[in-house]
Amino acid sequence: MNTGIYATLLDIWTVVAITAGGLFFLAGTVGLLRFPDALTRLHALTKADNLGLGLVVLGLLGQAQSVLMGVKLLLIWGLVMWASAAVSQLIARAVYEEAKGP
Repeated sequence: MNTGIYATLLDIWTVVAITAGGLFFLAGTVGLLRFPDALTRLHALTKADNLGLGLVVLGLLGQAQSVLMGVKLLLIWGLVMWASAAVSQLIARAVYEEAKGP
């Protein structure tokens, strides 16, 4: 395959993946604003944001200048997924405790 064609396809993949990731971020934000209670808002936001970030990272991986830069992107993705899971658990527990009452 020609290097020029490969670079063009890689650029197209980057644009498509980042655009799709941005649309998932937008969908998560709409869910955050539209859903009625905290748990459904939390569900919409975490699912859409995790998928959106995954697509953005996959789009950026093709543009990484080195393997180290690609590893850094994957580590950031993993850290955000871990933090998202931990914070979601804490929020859900707080909502449960509040609903349970004294």
